[in-house]
Amino acid sequence: MPWPAALLPLAADVPDTPASVKEAQESVTEAASFIEQNWATWLSIGLRILLIVVIAAVIRSAVRKALTKLINRMNTSAEAVEGTALGGLLVNAERRRQRSEAIGSVLRSVASFLILGTAALMVLAALKIDLAPLLASAGVAGVAIGFGARNLVTDFLSGVFMIMEDQYGVGDKIDAGVASGEVIEVGLRVTKLRGDNGEIWYVRNGEIKRIGNLSQGWATAAVDVQVKPSENLSRIREVVQQVADSMAKESPWDERLWGPVEVLGLDEVLLASMTVKVSAKTMPGQQFAVERELRWRIKEAFDAAGIRIIGGVPAGDEEDEAPADPSASVAAPSALANPASPQSLATAPIPPPSGPRITK
Repeated sequence: MPWPAALLPLAADVPDTPASVKEAQESVTEAASFIEQNWATWLSIGLRILLIVVIAAVIRSAVRKALTKLINRMNTSAEAVEGTALGGLLVNAERRRQRSEAIGSVLRSVASFLILGTAALMVLAALKIDLAPLLASAGVAGVAIGFGARNLVTDFLSGVFMIMEDQYGVGDKIDAGVASGEVIEVGLRVTKLRGDNGEIWYVRNGEIKRIGNLSQGWATAAVDVQVKPSENLSRIREVVQQVADSMAKESPWDERLWGPVEVLGLDEVLLASMTVKVSAKTMPGQQFAVERELRWRIKEAFDAAGIRIIGGVPAGDEEDEAPADPSASVAAPSALANPASPQSLATAPIPPPSGPRITK
């Protein structure tokens, strides 16, 4: 069956088979030549990138392991003294553990950021990528993020410096200005405090402008004793010294007292009383317990010695007191009690007239 003339292919539409094969051969030859000329460069770049990645991973792993060992060593040293007298006086294991873990986390994050960031820049440089526009864009983005999250950055940096400088830790009694209480958790952004009434305060580290730590170094226990001004001061000093000596030899006060109990002298002298001040250097945070124990023992010793304390019951001197004047409870006589007195006459009613009344 003959094909229609319209369906027969034209001579111009038939591809030139030898020309197409020749072009394909030329393309393959050029590609092979390009690969042959540049394979060494590509291999060099690939090996360089692989070497950079491997070295960065090794350095990062080594640094993180070293930091972890350092933190574990710090925790081990804190646990070694826990339970001893030194551990009770100077070391808080939980505080040391949280502080060391926080510092270790910050150091590990900073080390990873620096190592991986440097490796990424080296990889881009090996790929012949211009880093100037990238660094400029990163700088602009960093400034924008810094302005947008400046409070968060401030809290984070303040927390880092507070932890690294050991300004306070878990178990410390602090006054942070906006709140005060016992520290129960120290974070990089927020510090958690337990108030005196049991409430929990969440204080942002960036808002803390001043910190008063009441648990570092040593504390002072101060007791004021008010006695009668007629008491013998030498006797008072002797009794207080006996109380101090016996208290310093008993447990646990022998560890909580870091210095001798001293009678500083008279703090105030009035007509009806005088105040004797007693002071002692104590372990941090134990000054209130020492003050309560001192008051208890001094009160018992004064009662046994017959020393009268203001507010207490006098010890057997009721007979020395002058009897009360019975006339003190009688009111003064009144001038109105005498009907002939001018005051009584002035208050008497006016009598009616005795003469005849004139009426219309």
